[in-house]
Amino acid sequence: MALKPFKAPGARLALRSKRESRRFAGGGEHPAEVILDVSRLLSRSFHAAPTGIDRVEFVYARELLERIPGRLAFAAVHPAGGYYGRLNDAAVRQFLAFTAARWRNTEPVDERASKAAVIKHLIALRPRPVPAAQGPRIYLQVSPHHLDDAEQVEAILRAEGARFVTLVHDVIPLTHPEFARPQGAEEHLKRVRTIDRFADGIIGNSQATIDALAPHLERGLDGRVIRVAHFGADAPDMVVTGNHAVPERPYFVYISTIEPRKNHLLLLNVWRRLVERLGDKAPVLVLVGRRGWENENVVDMLERAEILRGHVIEAGSVPDNEMNALVAGARAMLMPSFEEGYGMPVIETLSAGVPVICSDIVAHREVGGQAPDYLDPLDGLGWLRTVEAYSQPDSPQREAQLARIAQWRPPTWGAYFDIVVGMLDEMTAMAPA
Repeated sequence: MALKPFKAPGARLALRSKRESRRFAGGGEHPAEVILDVSRLLSRSFHAAPTGIDRVEFVYARELLERIPGRLAFAAVHPAGGYYGRLNDAAVRQFLAFTAARWRNTEPVDERASKAAVIKHLIALRPRPVPAAQGPRIYLQVSPHHLDDAEQVEAILRAEGARFVTLVHDVIPLTHPEFARPQGAEEHLKRVRTIDRFADGIIGNSQATIDALAPHLERGLDGRVIRVAHFGADAPDMVVTGNHAVPERPYFVYISTIEPRKNHLLLLNVWRRLVERLGDKAPVLVLVGRRGWENENVVDMLERAEILRGHVIEAGSVPDNEMNALVAGARAMLMPSFEEGYGMPVIETLSAGVPVICSDIVAHREVGGQAPDYLDPLDGLGWLRTVEAYSQPDSPQREAQLARIAQWRPPTWGAYFDIVVGMLDEMTAMAPA
């Protein structure tokens, strides 16, 4: 499929000066231009609260602007019409600042004004023609957006004359199709086939993800540049400002979309038993995250189980400041999910000095190390006992984890992008001139 035509004219992007470009690790004069695709952020611009993938794409834009501004360009498949093209650098920077402010916002939002502001940014971010190449290029895609359209990806790579590097978040729809949306496995298989066909470099958010991906690649991993890099959890990402309402009783937090894979039903049954035993002395469970798909049993309990009223709070999507405040005051973060590609809330919570009780799965072990308390996601009685123990004012079990957290060292975005930029530099020699 050919690239869809551009409807709006645009000047060619100005060439980056040699003085601005950083030399790659091998000492070459012309490190590859890196084209970061931000289609996901544009497509989600009307959503006030981000998903984990949204946050990762945002951090890529922020960090690469800091590290390689002289050889970074932005591109996207625009949500208005689906046209691919380069984006105005200044307009992207303004959009990123606007997006960050929206995610942090704690004040009531004028939805009409907010929607108008988003539209204004999207107009400024209209796609522009791809400029003629002046050296090697690397097209970097860090979300699954449009990866299910192999012909479009092929057309983009042809237009850019670029090598392709992609970030894989997980392959759960293929390994556990029962946890995916209807047709989710089929859609994800298309994405993986696109990666298999075109990717010269693959970044895995965990070794668990790379190990799960490999059996689904007909070409395998050989002949590609593969890197595992753990997402960072630097302190600034968990900053709390202002006053926020939190439960007065001891409480626990679970941050996740409500969907079958996340195992909310186990926690709701645990809380029913806690309330039956302790009444108003039971701890509170705060659920942060929107409702997802195929969650009828969970929704029925949230809406119809009178015994849980006042004991389980469905907070929905909340601004970053409020979420961080909830985490900071919690007895622990709970994460009983059946499967994860990474488990970002685990490291973010640990980095904030707050205990984590999570399912004993490979991805959690890889990033959490010895710090969390791990439980089988089917062990309801174990979760009941552990939550009850952590609820106590001077819980020995909680104190023991706090001591382990003091020895735990979180992954940082700095170390993450050391790996990513090093990979991009290494691939300069592979990129076509």
